[in-house]
Amino acid sequence: MQRAITYYAAFLSLVATFVLFGSFERTTRPDAQSATVSSATSDPGALPQVIRSVDLSKEYTFAGEVVPQGNFDAMERLDRELSVNSYWHSSTLLNIKQAHRYFPVIEPILAEHGVPDDFKYLAVAESNLRNAVSYAGAKGVWQFLKSTGQAYGLEINGEVDERYHLEKSTEAACRYLKDYYRQFGSWTLAAAAYNMGGPRLKRLLQEQQAESYYELNLNEETSRYVFRILAFKEILTSPEKFGFYVDESELYEPLKYRTVMVNTTVESWADFAQEHGTNYRMLKVYNPWLISGRLTCSGKKDYIIKLPPA
Repeated sequence: MQRAITYYAAFLSLVATFVLFGSFERTTRPDAQSATVSSATSDPGALPQVIRSVDLSKEYTFAGEVVPQGNFDAMERLDRELSVNSYWHSSTLLNIKQAHRYFPVIEPILAEHGVPDDFKYLAVAESNLRNAVSYAGAKGVWQFLKSTGQAYGLEINGEVDERYHLEKSTEAACRYLKDYYRQFGSWTLAAAAYNMGGPRLKRLLQEQQAESYYELNLNEETSRYVFRILAFKEILTSPEKFGFYVDESELYEPLKYRTVMVNTTVESWADFAQEHGTNYRMLKVYNPWLISGRLTCSGKKDYIIKLPPA
């Protein structure tokens, strides 16, 4: 009896051993179909993500002008900007949200001035649709230098800087771009000139005997510039295609506002805001071009001030 019990215990131990090792084998040796996922999740140093290259087989255009697919250099430069901005998640996500607020303001102004709609993506490339300030002193969504902004009709002084006025700076950008289009006969070259300056671009076209943007050997910034615009066009047009899923409720809504006309001196914008049922911060959010705490008016110019809805 004792020997039978001993044999039975040995048999149970053997069965338990097979079960244990069988389970271990299934856990540590995944089949080929799940190998990619399990190897990533089982390695504490791995990132469980899928990174894919962008499809470059389609035709890409900017302002109706075709990117030459037979030019491998052009396509690789486009690939770089599409890849960088597809996987620069936080910045691109915010651009998608910002575009929902500001494109409805920019689009009709471009159309009114006869500038292709694709140039709204130039504003994204310039500033991420923010009132940015560059190391060179360019300011606003369209990144105007002071001298250029004033040349195109923007008021810039110690109290007002219309480079931060979205409607007025967009109108100035349209006039600026149309001047370059008349000079170079190409919207792509007009975009390049916007970035590097017309005289410099004209000199390089002559020196290199080039006829298009894609034939030019340019500085790093301008060499990437048009392709960056194209990348924003592709991603913001179809964000889901690039893995960005933003619910309608998460997009930044266009600002609703009422207006007040001012043509006399305002001694204190803080007092003005309180008198009109808002606060200084919101007054500046709606009117970022008011860069001082006051406004001196001679009565010769009317200023339209936006205020939050009553």
